[in-house]
Amino acid sequence: MLEHWGAPFGAAHERQRQSAVDAIRQTTSEREGELQRIVEQAAAIAQAPIASVSIIDRDRQWIAAGLGIDVSETPRSASICNRVILRPGEPLVILDAQQDERYATISTVANPPYVRFYAGIPLVNRAGYALGALCVVDMVPRTAAPDLLALGRLAREAERVITGH
Repeated sequence: MLEHWGAPFGAAHERQRQSAVDAIRQTTSEREGELQRIVEQAAAIAQAPIASVSIIDRDRQWIAAGLGIDVSETPRSASICNRVILRPGEPLVILDAQQDERYATISTVANPPYVRFYAGIPLVNRAGYALGALCVVDMVPRTAAPDLLALGRLAREAERVITGH
């Protein structure tokens, strides 16, 4: 069972969520340019050097569009976005991941690129399954969250692009 701050999700939920992820794979690949534009806008809004639309698959996070990162996927366990999908209706903002015991041991925090600031908005399909996240990242801590309303609007746009709705 997956659990995050008291919100339990069992194996049946993950199977259904994974089916939803499988259903968007081709659409997401075909619309990479649209997703790239969204990522660039998110980075500008947050004044962050890194931004991505990440899809959380069975064992990996794949980057459908990214700015400031040179990988196309990471292990799911190394992904902060993996934590975002556990709360489909809520953004996740971490002002300093190295100082937060919930995130300090994640490999992308404890090792290069040494993520400090993270803000992620879940990407949710019509059935309510979180497929991944629109996120912005920095290697320096922050004292405040970026404009979450603007990032939320971009996340809704990304949802339309990846789900075709």
